[in-house]
Amino acid sequence: MQARAAQPEQAGNDAVLAGFRRSIDNIDAALVCMLAERFRITQAVGEYKARVQLPPADPDREARQIARLRSLAEDADLDPEFSEKFIRFVIEEVIRHHQRHAAAEAEAG
Repeated sequence: MQARAAQPEQAGNDAVLAGFRRSIDNIDAALVCMLAERFRITQAVGEYKARVQLPPADPDREARQIARLRSLAEDADLDPEFSEKFIRFVIEEVIRHHQRHAAAEAEAG
């Protein structure tokens, strides 16, 4: 006899599943807090770069970061392709913020 998938109302009463979900929720909260802190720092970097007239993007650093994170992902048994897609998304967002700072500095300037 084949096991049936838990029905939605049954899943809410499954203590094991609830424990997994609490852990996932805690990890998600930590990820959001870590990303928020990362973006607070990169905002300061963008303001600094704009003030001292450095370019918003640093392709050499970005390439080093991607390679480093791919290696970390492999060591952590995480798909390096996923980690690269994720960090590229973050880097693109950071560059967009840095470009905005540069434009504001140029306007003020």
